[in-house]
Amino acid sequence: MPVINSRMVQLLNDLAAILVQGKYQANLVGGFVRDLLVGRETSDIDIAVNRDAVETAKGVAEAMSGRYVLLDRVNKVARVVMTTWEHPVYLDFSTFASSIEEDLSRRDFTIDAMAIDLRQFISASWTLIDPFKGKADLRKRRVKAVAPLVFKDDPARLLRAVRLAAELGFTIDGQTKRLLKQYAELVTLVSGERQREELLKLCALPVCGDYLRFLDEAGLLTRIIPDLEELRGVEQPREHYWDVLNHSLETVITVEFLLRERQWEYGGDDLLRVIPWTEEVKQHFDEEVSGGSNHKILLKIGALLHDIAKPQMKTVDENGRTRFIGHAKEGAVRAVGVLTKLRFSSREIELVKKLVCYHLRPVQMANVGLPTNRAIYRYFRDTGDAGIDILFLALADYLAARGPNLDVEEWEQHNHLINNILKEHQNQEHERLPRKLIDGHELMEVFCLTSGPLLGKLLRLVHEAQAVGEIKTKDEAIILVRSTLEKEGYKVGGQL
Repeated sequence: MPVINSRMVQLLNDLAAILVQGKYQANLVGGFVRDLLVGRETSDIDIAVNRDAVETAKGVAEAMSGRYVLLDRVNKVARVVMTTWEHPVYLDFSTFASSIEEDLSRRDFTIDAMAIDLRQFISASWTLIDPFKGKADLRKRRVKAVAPLVFKDDPARLLRAVRLAAELGFTIDGQTKRLLKQYAELVTLVSGERQREELLKLCALPVCGDYLRFLDEAGLLTRIIPDLEELRGVEQPREHYWDVLNHSLETVITVEFLLRERQWEYGGDDLLRVIPWTEEVKQHFDEEVSGGSNHKILLKIGALLHDIAKPQMKTVDENGRTRFIGHAKEGAVRAVGVLTKLRFSSREIELVKKLVCYHLRPVQMANVGLPTNRAIYRYFRDTGDAGIDILFLALADYLAARGPNLDVEEWEQHNHLINNILKEHQNQEHERLPRKLIDGHELMEVFCLTSGPLLGKLLRLVHEAQAVGEIKTKDEAIILVRSTLEKEGYKVGGQL
């Protein structure tokens, strides 16, 4: 019998006592039962009751000191959030009218169409209600639709099928694959918010690149993001192994490889040994950006979108060389449009915009030798919290361009550049900027300045010079400001 932790058992006992007292018939259903059978811990508990689930949830929230959340008034679905644990537990209540078997017949996939009577469950002697052989499909590790119309009834299930397969490491049943393709056009009816939610959940997984390819094969990906369809078949210069669309999908895979989430078929640990991977970098990618997203997830989305404007910016010069001049800047504009439609937050959009806009800049900084300290300072000044992400995107982009034709020596040189940029940035952040050499009030007093754009410009100049190691003392800062003012037509003590 599957094991469940003691705190969860106590919570279910308390819940059963409340529902039995109210003479409810209640069943544990859906993902909770599935996860229980495969031995996965979960904090989501789905309960189907033969009463109004909205009123039931209100009563449970009051009795158990939880927070009530209405999810769907029309279909009578509500949630109780229990926040007394280290991590919240979600009790989701839905209503079934006639029988639990009829309720299960309206669910999406067989592995989620199983139930256990709550009263039997807490007695530790229960029988699985499994009319669609979901337990057998769990053993076969496959996602199978309960009925032919599951996607027509709720098009969001098109995305959920793929995400669930990715989450569990399952395959999708052959007939279910055919249904996905048959009803793929319905995905456009799914709200932007729901599309975002499923995309974020998918990109949180370590093999999402493979499943993004599957979404494309099923006709779903380019219906969610129509701009990507224009990338299909667009040829690139000879150093690129794939066309633009396949390169973009491969870049997601190489991002996952660089982040130590998966293997890459064209290279192994020897490629990883030279990349700038530290505990500090790892923590950066795990850092939350917005609800449901972090730097790691958004880097994958940036990888998918980084060349989104290449078809529009493609030219062929007199020598037959293919160019995509300006595609990064135009791509940033297009990426904003895509993510706005998908209801991403403003902070998420801004981060991905920077990823796309500046993804070529690390390489451009080193046209002749390694970049200067000033160039590195200005790079991080312009890219902000996306600076590290862009460096890794540049590495992933390089791998996904060469594929099986990768030159290891060239790869090592590329990493030498990225390591140099990161090391100098750390020096600037931790060694050269421990304290402010001079502030605005002091500059105003020494040079008889007033608050305004000029003062701000001078302070930025001092900060940059300090960061790159050109000045180290307050006196040197004053000399720098004096020299700058004189060059620009000012004289100390006032303006000319």
